[in-house]
Amino acid sequence: MTPSPRLYLLDVEGTTSPISFVYEQLFPYARRHLEPYLRARVREGEMDARIEDDLELLARENAREDESAGAPVLAAPGDGVSWEGAVPEAAAYLLWLMDQDRKSTALKALQGRVWREGFESGELVGAVFADVPEALRRWSREAKVAIYSSGSVEAQQLIFRHSSAGDLTRYISGYFDTHVGPKTSAESYRAIATTVGVAPGEILFVSDVLRELDPARDAGCMTRLSVREGNAAVADTDHNKVHSFLEIS
Repeated sequence: MTPSPRLYLLDVEGTTSPISFVYEQLFPYARRHLEPYLRARVREGEMDARIEDDLELLARENAREDESAGAPVLAAPGDGVSWEGAVPEAAAYLLWLMDQDRKSTALKALQGRVWREGFESGELVGAVFADVPEALRRWSREAKVAIYSSGSVEAQQLIFRHSSAGDLTRYISGYFDTHVGPKTSAESYRAIATTVGVAPGEILFVSDVLRELDPARDAGCMTRLSVREGNAAVADTDHNKVHSFLEIS
């Protein structure tokens, strides 16, 4: 008999939320607002320390890029160059990262800050599948629920706080992003288990991506493949499939 999970660990895109929400709403919003957002926040002497940290990380990531990959070059401040003057280069590199679908920690952090304004203004609303709210309520009564996404923790919290079903954050006890490690590494799932205080075998990880499910299972986690409308078809897999969270006890 399969034991009941002590932690339900959930992907977002294609699992709790439609892929179309990410690609048709979140990403276009970020593309339109990243450069204006930075311009408004990097004025000399007025710069938020968190934004400066994100930009410094972005510059370090940029310095590690292979020039043959075609990435725009971002010069870190110095030699007369300020962050204010580097905004066009930073914005160009951020858009390049989005075009390449890079899981850049700096990009995800800055996207989250931009999306915060959209969610708080009501321009963005976090789309979740209809079965998600009841499942979160049910699971949180008996176990813990956490989110693990390549999107930043801030972005995750915004989606569930400003969701189409209202504030769902009361049912979610933890959020994990690429700071804990890539979703394609078994070590990331072991790290999450340690952080939450459960054994890997007590975690049920749900995602629509096999290259995430495989390392989760290698770490000892239980897994389910999320099959939702709009997700890419998966032909052969030995991960159990679910079309709704109502199928998960």
